[in-house]
Amino acid sequence: MKRIDTKEIYEHLDKYMDSEVLLKGWIRNHRKQKEFGFISFSDGTQFNQIQIVYDKSLENFDEIQKWLVGCAISVSGKLVSSPKENQAFEIRATKITLEGDCPEDFPIQPKRHTREFLREQAYLRPRTNLFQAVFRIRSVASLAIHEYFQQNGYLYVHTPIITGADCEGSDQMFKLTTFDFDNLPKDSDGKVDFTKDLFGKKAYITGSGQLQAEAFALAFDRVYTFGPTLRTENSNTKVHANEFWMIEPEISFCDLDGLMDIEEDMLKYVVKYVLDHCKDEIDFCSNFVEKGLREKLEKLVSSQFVRIDHKDVVDILKKADVKWEFQPEYGEDIAKEHEKYITEYFDSPVFIKNWPKDIKAYYMKLNSDNQTVAAVDLEVPGAGELMGGSQREDDYDKLVERMKEFGIATEGMEWYLNLRRYGGCMHSGFGMGFERLIIYLTGVDNIRDVLPFPRTPKSCDY
Repeated sequence: MKRIDTKEIYEHLDKYMDSEVLLKGWIRNHRKQKEFGFISFSDGTQFNQIQIVYDKSLENFDEIQKWLVGCAISVSGKLVSSPKENQAFEIRATKITLEGDCPEDFPIQPKRHTREFLREQAYLRPRTNLFQAVFRIRSVASLAIHEYFQQNGYLYVHTPIITGADCEGSDQMFKLTTFDFDNLPKDSDGKVDFTKDLFGKKAYITGSGQLQAEAFALAFDRVYTFGPTLRTENSNTKVHANEFWMIEPEISFCDLDGLMDIEEDMLKYVVKYVLDHCKDEIDFCSNFVEKGLREKLEKLVSSQFVRIDHKDVVDILKKADVKWEFQPEYGEDIAKEHEKYITEYFDSPVFIKNWPKDIKAYYMKLNSDNQTVAAVDLEVPGAGELMGGSQREDDYDKLVERMKEFGIATEGMEWYLNLRRYGGCMHSGFGMGFERLIIYLTGVDNIRDVLPFPRTPKSCDY
């Protein structure tokens, strides 16, 4: 008999009802009685479990009764209607065999574990309901992102992990070398001689694929990257990790307004896709993680996003009858408390645009007022900043000047500058931290719980 997945059963129940099936998976719970037993069974192919009912007619009944949570088993039996309320069907087992035993000290028992405990068991936590939901939502959201960009004519670019290009600042990037630290080559000034390293110069692990994506956008019109990104921040907040995934589209002949159109359209598409394809997982998270999660996500899909200048946001914040921990100022960034207030003020996601030039990156388009840049952050209710983007500076001389202001060396960046000389044009792009999106989609508020194996300060296990 050919093995089938539980996902196949749930999707085509009429086809399999009252027929013999073969399943392989794991015991999630096991209730034993004198004459029969009940196994909550999961094979990981979809969120809901299946109940297996067995009785003393099985020749290995006594052996089965000894099997514990976590065991891998093979089950043959008949799919029948279930007399149990809220359960449409069950499997009446005709044969159960052990595929992999599991001892009593298996850490993931059928009870509620804290997320802190489960982080210490990261290699086993996918076997819990919470992480079955989180990582299936992550998988579906990833597919939705690719589908959105592919359907809209974007080229998927694999930008390099190893780079010499400074996008986010070299102090934020991991250094890469083949040197033996106990025998470092030195130059005549006594400094480390990187010309003798593998790449003949300093090399880094990428903090962003944006600069290379810009080069491809100026050939393919619109492109996107989606891959791992690494930063050296020694930050222990709930939303920072040293390794995470980024989505970074770049679009030619696109100004800031066009960019906001794309950001809003993409986010609504992805959220609706997850709502449509992860109904059980979203319901679980809405019931046990963040009450009202489904309603929050449905509201975002139907919302009209607000667009407002940074200066006007500060005006609103200064007039608010609120005792701020951090006073809002015109030339400065806005704090988490400000993000929360402004999304509640408009009861909607908010694009904050045209930011002070001194607090934004060198590659952002300088506005005609010479005080602000054509940058935009998207703030969403309950999560804060979800995306950040800008129109890119397409004027060669202005870009050089901005790089000087920020202390960014032009040496080694000539190729990036030349994009402005060789048929350059107006272009824009944004970045979205994928884990920030998963936090928003699941209600799970710690980045360590939406990464399969999180890399954070003092944590590089597995």
